[in-house]
Amino acid sequence: MNKNSSNTMALAPNTSSKRETVCIFGTGDFGRALGHKMIQSGYPVVFGSRSTQTSSLIPKGAEVFSHAEAAQKAAIIIIAIQRQHYDFLIPLAEILRGKVLVDVSNNVKINQYPESNAEYLAQLVPGAKVVKAFNTVSAWALQSGTLDASRQVFVCGDDMEAKHMVMAIVRALGLTPVDRGSLLAAQEIENYPLQLFPMWKFPILLSLGLTAFFFFYCLARDVIYPYVYENKDFSFFIAISIPNRICPILALILLALVYLPGVLAAIIQLYRGTKYRRFPDWLDKWMLCRKQLGLVALAFASLHVLYTLIIPIRFFVRWRISSRIVSQALNNKTEPLNTTNAWLSDSYLALGILGFFLFVLLGITSLPSISNNVNWREFRFVQSKLGYLTLILCTAHTLVYGGNRFLSPSSYRWYLPNAYMLSLIVPCIVLVVKFVLIFPCLDKPLTRIRQGWERNPQYSE
Repeated sequence: MNKNSSNTMALAPNTSSKRETVCIFGTGDFGRALGHKMIQSGYPVVFGSRSTQTSSLIPKGAEVFSHAEAAQKAAIIIIAIQRQHYDFLIPLAEILRGKVLVDVSNNVKINQYPESNAEYLAQLVPGAKVVKAFNTVSAWALQSGTLDASRQVFVCGDDMEAKHMVMAIVRALGLTPVDRGSLLAAQEIENYPLQLFPMWKFPILLSLGLTAFFFFYCLARDVIYPYVYENKDFSFFIAISIPNRICPILALILLALVYLPGVLAAIIQLYRGTKYRRFPDWLDKWMLCRKQLGLVALAFASLHVLYTLIIPIRFFVRWRISSRIVSQALNNKTEPLNTTNAWLSDSYLALGILGFFLFVLLGITSLPSISNNVNWREFRFVQSKLGYLTLILCTAHTLVYGGNRFLSPSSYRWYLPNAYMLSLIVPCIVLVVKFVLIFPCLDKPLTRIRQGWERNPQYSE
């Protein structure tokens, strides 16, 4: 057997290739963690520090030199130092000329300086090739190896060769580089770690506001009103009954708000006669956070299911059932089965079960691991067609629950309707407008507009 066959050579590791030395300026937490990760990946690492004494904190296998000595030993230098200490680089400008400087710094607040830290570094050392990278990865993630939530590394720079060198290091560390363009993108990259759930801000604030409104609304109708006019203490409703009213209300309203911006966008496009004009900023932001609105709505719907499952074990419910049974026994009278109410009850539950099933399906398909495995037509079918079907079922679920109580005077306390009646306003508006938009007289021109046709091209922006 020929040991020098091509198959044997293809399977043999390439032992002749050796990774180039990387220099790290800074021996803080992040610099040490990054150096340790690079050594594990086969990179020789040298540290540049004010103190050249070897410390037990320095990763095993790394060497410590002065800044000037360390810079001469590597073509790639990672600046793991805060911006306010960059001045020490000015005397090293000649040594750093032509080298790749990787800025990994972050700020303490968004847009803290007029220019990004990477651009400022490029101004201080004009002969170097500055690349922004690694600022979205934490020292703790590098040390612990839990990089699932922060595997992407944004990279930007003006020199393509320098960017490719840095991106090769990123891949060697088991991370995923994402090219964000020139160094002008550094400001956005530096702001990214400082944003706390940017797409969740509006949905969370909206849901908190609606929760507070409906809590006090239900508190006034279901607790304060009976206490004032009937001298009944229903304050325990605050624990289960009121939350179990608020959760389905918010789930239905937020689900409707997921599809309302699409309806508004269709109306605007029909009015303008073109798709080549930007929507208003508020509508753009609203459409971008529809996924988050839907997931918050699903969370409220799930809470409603859990609250509903524990209804039979509530003391108040068990007391009410036993009182009714005792009352029937004492009066020697049994209530006959009302098939109409039985149909309403079963229909109400069936609609709720089907609506929640589709609700969960929408939530599952919005996950990246699922949505990445379907094409755009399949994703659109689930999120649009099945989404509207979910809204119809959930709205019908609420309508059947109301039954004939909509016109009952006893349902209005202090002239206030039941809270679930308010929850039907937005969904009904969305469904009615959507129903009108599917008429051929509106659907055909809207489809043509979305395919690129313009009614008044001279007015498009």
